[in-house]
Amino acid sequence: MSNRSLHLKKISWLSSRILSDNVHGRFRRSITTPATCLAPSLDGDMNIGSKTLVEQRFSRGFASVRRVSRASSSSSPSSPHVDLLSFIKASLDKLEGPSHHWLNRDFGNKQLFKDKGTYVVLAGHLLDGTSDLSGFFEKLKLLQQRSPGVCFMGIHFSDQARIADDRTALAELILKEYLTFPVLLSEKEFPKTSGEVRYIVFKDFKNPLIYEEKDLDIASVAKALDSLLTQDTEKSKSVRLFTNTWSKQAEAIKESHFPSFFQDLLLYFPGCISADDIGDRLFLSDTNHHRIIIFENSGKILDSIGCFPGFEDGDFESAKMLRPTGTLYDEEEDCLYIVDSENHAVRRANINSRVLETVYPKVIKKTGGLWSWIMEKMGLGKDDDTTVDADTKSEEFDARSLLFPWHILKRDDESLLVINKSFSKLWIINLASGEIEEVVEGFSKIMKICGQSITEKLSVLEHMPSNWLQQQTAPIASYKEQPSASLLSSFTKLGDNIVMTDIACQRVLKLNRDSGACSSIQFSNVGILGLPYWLFIPLERVFNLANGVQEAHLSHTQELRLLPGKISIRLNIEIPPCTELVEPIQESCIWRQTRGAISEFSSAGSAVEPSEKVGVSQQWYDELDSLAKEIANPEAAEEEEEEDVNPSEVEREEDGRIHIDCPVKTSPGSSELIVYAALYLRLARNEETESATQEVLARKIAKILKPIRNITTMKEDLFVNLLSKSKRELRDVVFMKPMHVRIRLDSKDHPKADNSRDVILTDSSVEVDVSL
Repeated sequence: MSNRSLHLKKISWLSSRILSDNVHGRFRRSITTPATCLAPSLDGDMNIGSKTLVEQRFSRGFASVRRVSRASSSSSPSSPHVDLLSFIKASLDKLEGPSHHWLNRDFGNKQLFKDKGTYVVLAGHLLDGTSDLSGFFEKLKLLQQRSPGVCFMGIHFSDQARIADDRTALAELILKEYLTFPVLLSEKEFPKTSGEVRYIVFKDFKNPLIYEEKDLDIASVAKALDSLLTQDTEKSKSVRLFTNTWSKQAEAIKESHFPSFFQDLLLYFPGCISADDIGDRLFLSDTNHHRIIIFENSGKILDSIGCFPGFEDGDFESAKMLRPTGTLYDEEEDCLYIVDSENHAVRRANINSRVLETVYPKVIKKTGGLWSWIMEKMGLGKDDDTTVDADTKSEEFDARSLLFPWHILKRDDESLLVINKSFSKLWIINLASGEIEEVVEGFSKIMKICGQSITEKLSVLEHMPSNWLQQQTAPIASYKEQPSASLLSSFTKLGDNIVMTDIACQRVLKLNRDSGACSSIQFSNVGILGLPYWLFIPLERVFNLANGVQEAHLSHTQELRLLPGKISIRLNIEIPPCTELVEPIQESCIWRQTRGAISEFSSAGSAVEPSEKVGVSQQWYDELDSLAKEIANPEAAEEEEEEDVNPSEVEREEDGRIHIDCPVKTSPGSSELIVYAALYLRLARNEETESATQEVLARKIAKILKPIRNITTMKEDLFVNLLSKSKRELRDVVFMKPMHVRIRLDSKDHPKADNSRDVILTDSSVEVDVSL
């Protein structure tokens, strides 16, 4: 985890300077893109069937257009669609009104909605159980990835009788589909608009275009967006900044507006799992945390893959994914194949070297220096720094494009079988060439190719409790003919156990096939997960948002006036009442940063200075003597190592408080010490929690996790309802409580000695009490 800390420190210097000045004015220039740019050239010829538009291809996953959808223009003042636009406009500045409620809107982002702008709205009954709405959401996500400057939203029409149930059901839908656009819940019905789901595209709340077809070709909506964006030069430039889906800019990597409560849980939609039988390891896709957790059968976490939502190869600490789902372990190569769902890609993680790379599409990454890295993070890198192989570029994306894959199987040593969540499309990918060999559409045709493997694995479901199957199938089933197929990647065999993900309860279960006993896996060594990505600000996000960046909520601030020199600062942290640490906090969960006339130094091991000056030669001889002692008596050396069980664990005293030491050196002037920490907690097992009801326990967790740092419209009651509905033992729920402390120091000049020439070096110590 030291590599992860180095990455954080590497960007802290740049982040502090970018935040101190608004950079938008400095880099506001037009950036041209090649023909493979994700956003098509905004010229006058927008013929949807033209060769130019096909060559531009919108994005990897935008179909070549076969026909133009009929869009009805509704500009009449009496049109119900115009009334709907007026209703939306009136609700922008109000969280709740007589007939509306924003379910997951982020009010911290002032640029989210404006009176002037281009909008795409998905309107209708979004909870219609008779049809599969995943296709609608996937098309909207594609448009959202392609056009980050456009405002996207959903509207669900309800009534007073079912408003409470719809609110909870919509929250579950947002978690399941990972909707990154806000959803408006309306109690007002609009004639001819409140029935079937449809797309509404408009600019400045005028002249809406209505798309009603269920099998809508998404390219027709993209064309409408392009024509609207060309009317605004500034927005056209912002779209051009988004070069291609293989090199996504941070502005386009949007996150769900529901991180407030659920993001701080240990697991956030654990979607899929696979196993390594020989190595006794499990690979869990913590999907909405954008990472893969590697752990033993006992629950001990060994490693994790992924640091932040995005698309980037590299070591496990710096690699980025966007909602990883199905995984497949290859024993011969000791690698893990990962379905990177919302990057529309397949990745490969080398477990031994701890490096993540891309299998499909083929990405050619040109090496560069530090300046190239900085420009890339800011979205100002050259377009040829990250390119796609020519064969991949020339693909016809209308039928062959890999779109929102979910499951993965291996047919032989040469090809992978990748299937989407609805089991409507199968892609056969050649491992040697990294190309799609064949695309199969239709459930029956897919079963002809890989039906034996699927049926064999699904036969294990006979050993599982029927109530679990029903609970798990309901939220993710997309194919009604065989709903159990949706669970293909949700369970795996390991020894005598069947390990399965429980997305309804945000946990992992283990079922013994012999005894039938079922238990929840209790994770340990959680500190290896390090500091969560949402507690710090990546460089690319700092650049894109500048002064609009929201930092984690401050747990404590304090100002100190001390003499310059060595200062031993100790934080005494009091955790929330009725909670306990899952395990002692490790150094990997702490990030210290210094600014100004201050530097951090280590007080352990070699930091202790000798009483007398020793030359380099003498140090070399001392090291040889120490080495000779270890060789002569290796058992004694091992005993000394065993005495220090875990030097990285942070001290905790009998009073229950956690102590974090932050030794620093200061010079005359002003400085600041910033400390972030992730404390993994759970409810304590005592008399108070023993007699408490499920709702009371859920409310205690909600109060602890109350997201002051993220101003969203998700209410505490909604989180309590969802947590209580899971019917799991809530005292086993592991959640993360963030800590953010800032200490400002004002150091005057060094005191003078009696001879007025020398200065007196001073050592100070101070304790800071922090209550979470």
